[in-house]
Amino acid sequence: MNYSLQLKDLWPSVRASLLCEQKYGALFNNFSSVDHVTQELELLSATDFISEASRKVQGPAQGAAAEEAGRGESRSQDGSGEGRTGMQADTMTQAEVSPPLRASISSTIKCYTFPRGDITRFRPAWPDTLGLLSYYLMDAASLLPVLALSVQPGDFVLDLCAAPGGKTLALLQTGICGHLAANDVSVSRTKRLYQILQSYVPREIRETVSITSYDGRDWGQLESGTFHKVLVDVPCTTDRHSVMEEENNIFHKRRTKERQMLPMLQLQLLMAGILATRPGGEVVYSTCSLSPLQNEYVVERAVDIAETEFNISMHIQDLSPFRMLFQDTFSFFSDCRVGELVLPHLTANFGPMYFCKLRRM
Repeated sequence: MNYSLQLKDLWPSVRASLLCEQKYGALFNNFSSVDHVTQELELLSATDFISEASRKVQGPAQGAAAEEAGRGESRSQDGSGEGRTGMQADTMTQAEVSPPLRASISSTIKCYTFPRGDITRFRPAWPDTLGLLSYYLMDAASLLPVLALSVQPGDFVLDLCAAPGGKTLALLQTGICGHLAANDVSVSRTKRLYQILQSYVPREIRETVSITSYDGRDWGQLESGTFHKVLVDVPCTTDRHSVMEEENNIFHKRRTKERQMLPMLQLQLLMAGILATRPGGEVVYSTCSLSPLQNEYVVERAVDIAETEFNISMHIQDLSPFRMLFQDTFSFFSDCRVGELVLPHLTANFGPMYFCKLRRM
């Protein structure tokens, strides 16, 4: 009832998608020495959606880009307020893609997905001679917050709610983190994070990752103003899991209070991430929920509190070019006030995944 009000005509399709089998991507493991992995994936018609997007950006000739830039300028002068429609996203050009975004999509992160409408499953990954697995199966939309973080060489990076470890593993695939701190309040989930890293990452790289089990809400006091980049992938209603879960469902009446307190927990975690970020640094907030109360409202409230209580100015970054770059892989919601939301769709059954980027001024 709640999401039908928010998503209106889109809800029946989203609901049907949530009730169907989730689609996965194969995050390629740069640390594995298994031969011919990419060739075998490509023979199955899987493609690396990130490099495909990168080629899209670099494709147009300079003259065409300049011409399109002129059109883009005239569009922006219309003031029609239609900048978030799918049609507008389709007409975005190379000239409208910001340099930070270009940097983020030209990283060493590779994730293979099957084409829209193709529901082929990836076979389990196989190990190399050192026992490291060749790829990690995850919701490909979960990589968008990592790409949005746009890690640069030497960055100190904090993954505040890191377990079970897919995004931490993706951050390590960049190969350029100056230091990576991975934290999760749950000791049992942290053990799962250790297992993931053990299965995919060589010992000498694992030993450079600082893994802790602190309450993330306290991190702002623990290491204030330390990190260049902070990922705050908060606990949420986990909507795809919730529609399938009978036992221990967070929408059950027994868990009403816990569910109602989620936005407060999310806000506290985001505030801790903001306080842990150094001036000029960036925070990406993400959930796997469709709920505006857990998404835009948390971000907007955090920006207000940072300004009024801590005298910290946070600028919400425009991530709309992500919709143009990755529209062949994901289905995006066009009506988020801030940030971007991947909607589950029967032909592209990833998500939900909300992500928003903030810069500490």
